[in-house]
Amino acid sequence: MVSRAAILPVLDRRNRSLRDLRVSVTDRCNFRCPYCMPRDAFGSGHRFLPKREILTFEEICRVVQVSLDLGVRKVRLTGGEPLLRTDLPELVRMLRRTGDIDLALTTNGSLLERLAPALAEAGLGRITVSLDSLDPLVFRKMSDTDVPLETVLRGIEAARVAGLTPLKVNAVIQRGLNEDSISSLTRRFRGTGVIVRFIEYMDVGSTNGWDPSAVVPAREILDRIDGETPIEPVAETARGRVARRYRYRDGSGEIGVIASVSEPFCGGCTRARLSASGLFYTCLFATKGTDLRPTLRDGSNDAAVRDVIEATWKNRDDRYSETRFAGGPTDSVEMSFIGG
Repeated sequence: MVSRAAILPVLDRRNRSLRDLRVSVTDRCNFRCPYCMPRDAFGSGHRFLPKREILTFEEICRVVQVSLDLGVRKVRLTGGEPLLRTDLPELVRMLRRTGDIDLALTTNGSLLERLAPALAEAGLGRITVSLDSLDPLVFRKMSDTDVPLETVLRGIEAARVAGLTPLKVNAVIQRGLNEDSISSLTRRFRGTGVIVRFIEYMDVGSTNGWDPSAVVPAREILDRIDGETPIEPVAETARGRVARRYRYRDGSGEIGVIASVSEPFCGGCTRARLSASGLFYTCLFATKGTDLRPTLRDGSNDAAVRDVIEATWKNRDDRYSETRFAGGPTDSVEMSFIGG
């Protein structure tokens, strides 16, 4: 294997290193959240990827292994809904053997109560659960599912008991839908060790009917929280973090905001994304990806796979969030396909 020290860092055209890799393990989901996977576009007639087009566990591990040689240190498993992938704890176990990585997973929590112990035993480090509201009616409207809210809450508790911490809850806030959830979520999880992160509603993909007027800016979210329980910023030391962190002044925990619309952070973005079918994307808002599957399956060695990833990253010039209001809409990849 090529010495990692000899080839680090690999930089894109804006001098950003490759540090984080989000791996979609399936394009399927049992929720139909309108901002991600609206039912009118992903209904009964939608064609999901057949098994032969989805990367095997061995192929995923191979991509992760060569990515470590290029500087990746954080790997997050996503979907669709990743817990729908059969035998996912085995993939976690295999990834643990690739090297020293920060291994995390994002889930809607619907299957977490059953799988949390196995994921922890396999070596998963952290869990993030998507949860937009604690009001059962609002939750159902924003997730478009028959899965009860209590199922997700039991999954969060199961993850906490299993030691999958620090545990985070992600909430997408949309004006007119769930602004009241800002207060209820902070009250519910404050003092529990669970970190709630509030995300501005984004224009990912082309099916969610994004309306800028539905964006609740991070500043407004922070003012609401601070008005109830005073908060203060946490000094950030790591480059590439997308969430701005705040702690409660009384020491009862912290929250975060992800302000991709009102305060873009493209300049520090160190993330790449791998779709379940093997497409390598350099931006959440990308319109196309580099297909790694042919190189993975034609007998090429690891160096060839690494060369494709390295060349793609070096050519990267993405900064969509900084320019989204400067031009017309883009036909970007759907969030459900690359995991947000």
